[in-house]
Amino acid sequence: MDESGGERAPVGARFEELSWRETPIGAISLRRRRDPALQVEVYEVKLDDEYLMSSLFPVAEIELARLGLAEVTGESVDVVVGGLGLGYTACAALGDPRVRSLLVVEAIEDVIDWHRRGLLPFAAGLAEDPRTRFVQADFFAAVAGDVGFDAEVPGRRFDAVLLDVDHSPRNVLHPSHAAFYPPAGLRRLAALLRPEGVFALWSDDPPDAEFTDALTEVFANVRTHVVPFANPLTGGESANTVYVARTGP
Repeated sequence: MDESGGERAPVGARFEELSWRETPIGAISLRRRRDPALQVEVYEVKLDDEYLMSSLFPVAEIELARLGLAEVTGESVDVVVGGLGLGYTACAALGDPRVRSLLVVEAIEDVIDWHRRGLLPFAAGLAEDPRTRFVQADFFAAVAGDVGFDAEVPGRRFDAVLLDVDHSPRNVLHPSHAAFYPPAGLRRLAALLRPEGVFALWSDDPPDAEFTDALTEVFANVRTHVVPFANPLTGGESANTVYVARTGP
């Protein structure tokens, strides 16, 4: 049994459960498997029996950072990433040379531990980068609370917040998250951004007109991007959505 509470198969096995633990929202696990058809190592995150993310499909997570930060002005940028997962969004954010600090807000300590233990080779360097700070906290509770994302600097504002936690605004992982997506919740988020700050959100669903209207009610500038990517499992193409909203014009 590994130190995260789950059984671990021998290194080099076709399937290996790297980490497993019960959490308040279900059993979360990190698995590695060898895909014989694609001849690649695949890393997957599951919540109970539901797949949350896979290293086969990193395009939209990377685009979340790229599209969000493309809307940020200034040469010295402070960024929040909500939801760590496999680390693609956080790593892509650090790839922008303007980023001077990256605060990663993740509710589940085990997910942070995956990166500190170096279990994800494609995210190497994320935990060690001096700009990175991991915070174990509920992103949505932080938005709704009085302190904000950084308990060391209550009320601290940021240039960009990049969020990838729920499947979509309509398909949330926990009922408590739903209050974030209407205008009242988005206004609380906007209050944690600097003037002309940017909020960007990943969604597994097609563009949602109702959510776009909610963003438009709160933010001065809103763009919706459909991000296509090759799907090696179907041999075709799939797509995610990235919403980008800016407080200023």
